[in-house]
Amino acid sequence: MATLTTIIVILTILTLTLTFFVVDAKQKKQKLQVPFPIYGGGLATAKPDFTTNSIGQWEILSENSGVSAMQVNLMPTNKIVVYDATIYRLSRLKYQKGIPCVPFKDDRTLQNKIDCYAHSMEYDIETNLVRPLKVTQDPWCSCGGLAPDGTLISAGGFQDGTRTIRHIGGPACKGNDCDWREYKNTLQEDRWYGTQTILPDGSFIIVGGRRSFSYEYLPKQEGLKTEKVYFFPFLYETSDIDENNLYPFTHLTPDGNLFIFSNNRSLLLNPKTNKVVRTYPVLPGGARNYPASGTSALLPIDLSLQDNMGPYKAEVIICGGNSHDAFYIAETKKAFNPCLKDCNRMVITDKVPKWETEQMPSSRTMGDCLNLPNGQLLFINGAQKGTAGWWDADSPNLIPALYYPEEKNGERFKQMAPTKISRMYHSTSAVLPNGKIWVAGSNTHDTYKDVDKFPTETRVEGFSPPYLDPTLDKHRPTIVSEFTGKNLKYGHKFEIQFKMPKDPANNDLNKGDIKVTMYFPPFTTHGYSMSQRLLMLNLRSMSTDRQGLYSIMALAPPSGEIAPPGYYLLYVVHRSVPSEGIWVHIE
Repeated sequence: MATLTTIIVILTILTLTLTFFVVDAKQKKQKLQVPFPIYGGGLATAKPDFTTNSIGQWEILSENSGVSAMQVNLMPTNKIVVYDATIYRLSRLKYQKGIPCVPFKDDRTLQNKIDCYAHSMEYDIETNLVRPLKVTQDPWCSCGGLAPDGTLISAGGFQDGTRTIRHIGGPACKGNDCDWREYKNTLQEDRWYGTQTILPDGSFIIVGGRRSFSYEYLPKQEGLKTEKVYFFPFLYETSDIDENNLYPFTHLTPDGNLFIFSNNRSLLLNPKTNKVVRTYPVLPGGARNYPASGTSALLPIDLSLQDNMGPYKAEVIICGGNSHDAFYIAETKKAFNPCLKDCNRMVITDKVPKWETEQMPSSRTMGDCLNLPNGQLLFINGAQKGTAGWWDADSPNLIPALYYPEEKNGERFKQMAPTKISRMYHSTSAVLPNGKIWVAGSNTHDTYKDVDKFPTETRVEGFSPPYLDPTLDKHRPTIVSEFTGKNLKYGHKFEIQFKMPKDPANNDLNKGDIKVTMYFPPFTTHGYSMSQRLLMLNLRSMSTDRQGLYSIMALAPPSGEIAPPGYYLLYVVHRSVPSEGIWVHIE
């Protein structure tokens, strides 16, 4: 009996102690996070998107960034790494004091000289200030991509850089003086005008390049050489009188295969077996890749209804370009054919895929196609006549076009406010965390020229799409960063907290009014944004408290095939009005 009494007393003490710790833990959690009564589960009816009469707005962010932005990538440090070619030994930015100049031999005079100009720079998007970077193995017309650890890896280029792999950023950088780390002769073949694409495991494939009808895989470890080159007859077969198969459009599909488009043809390549698993219908009308230089993007991948089970629809868009002989005519006669005006979509996961064609408001070559945080697309930069190449285009296309993928054919485009700055050959753009578009570059010459029909551009502009109209600010969410998950695991739930302004139109907010998107920041050059993708996440539930603070439980993408590992910008979108994005990491 005494033993039983003792046991009961001990159990009572343990129960009270456990209760104390549970209550204490809950109280501590409540200090950090208000408990939310859950509502809005299941399917919720979405209200119409907010509308605005805005056609966007332009501003000058920098009068002189020093280096013409031929190749750019936004980094998770909120800096944009920019670089140009080294061969012409000129820019508008010199190395900082203490950085030694680069010795070189002048090809014409055979004299030994030094190059004190920076051909790469780091652009701070928060201050619009630049820091010179030092690149020596010529990265002219190379490719690149952001690795899972935040390192920008650039491959290929010209002359001494054609087989070079370069690294900048990531864990190897200490402090604020990070610079390029270059590894010469680490590629198996020359990669000038090749395409670099991230794979499901976070590694990269490089496809093509001038007279390189092959592909190879970059090593995961910095400084190592690639192991093997794979002959790719498709690139040889799609090369015509003007090539028109450089910078092939390459998109990672949700099943882990690679959609590769070259000139006017496309196929699906399995990067695990290196076998072609599917071919697609020819796209008529002309050539689409460099130097005809149309543009392409993967349309947003919608995960919101599949509960992370798939299968997932994948659709590509390919627009603009020029006739197959346009480059030859421009080079030999300096006559500029009108560019293509058509825009083409194909669901590449359909059993019987086919191209759907519509017309853009204006023709375009060398333009960028960017996925915007709210699921719309933006066509920006480029020309209306001619092709890529020195002095091979005319009639700058100053008017961006906004594209609404969900509208009917013929109703998807809306013209935006024009810029006053021509953005021709070697112009670029990037989506920023605040939703603005960073626009820079344009150098149609073999060196920097201040006076010309199209002078070398080192001015940087910002374009604000209509969703940044100040009249929409009363509907704009604000992510509460400190209470939002930033380290995501594939297929796992994570929490996003956000606030809404007090406005009657924001009352009765339900899950159907909100989208959460994840954007992978691409490497952009020559009218193509490599590895770009936008994902619309599956939202499990949404809840709120009386102070207007909202909480969403979202499902992270299920795999690297859907979302390769690395850094993404995450946005909360309220009826087409996006918040400012925050950086998240998935692995």
